Amino acid sequence: MTAQAPAQEISHSRIGKRPVPVPKGVDIKFDGRKVTIKGAKGELARELPEGIKVFIKDAEMHIEPAAGAGRVGRQFQGLTRALLASMVNGVSTGYALSMDLVGVGYRAELKGGDVHLALGLSHPVKYTLPKGVAARVEIIDEGGVKRPRLHLTSHDKEALGQAAARIRSFRPPEPYKGKGVRYTGEKLREKAGKAGTKK
Repeated sequence: MTAQAPAQEISHSRIGKRPVPVPKGVDIKFDGRKVTIKGAKGELARELPEGIKVFIKDAEMHIEPAAGAGRVGRQFQGLTRALLASMVNGVSTGYALSMDLVGVGYRAELKGGDVHLALGLSHPVKYTLPKGVAARVEIIDEGGVKRPRLHLTSHDKEALGQAAARIRSFRPPEPYKGKGVRYTGEKLREKAGKAGTKK
């Protein structure tokens, strides 16, 4: 009679092994490797990577490496957990991001699903918002100086980040006077201008 080898213990990611709470009103459905999460703010779907299993227990979503997935399963466990937690938070609470337009004559205007920007360029800029991303413009007053602030909201964190990065790329803040499009609260490392030489 031969002794059986002990079952190999599955290694878990430190972050990935933490369950994701599922709030009331959030519906999660699995179709093969595809997971669809629906909530008050919208609906998101994603294909799960190989080597990962996901299940719901006691109003929590658990992410585990599949048996035999090895190191890859552990790596994807943490990534999958972060992505699914972001999706749950997005459809239940949503995400918001604000941007300031700093410069004389800089303006932002919404027309339908398009953002029209005046950024001191030789031409106006029109940017079509991705599906699921909404925007509004607010005029703020900081120390007597009025400037437009663009507020973006979405249930999709990835789409929101990509939209904001694209808008910022039209006129990134320059390091001397800080003119350009910046994230609200963004800290810039300003450079001193060239001083004229005295004769």
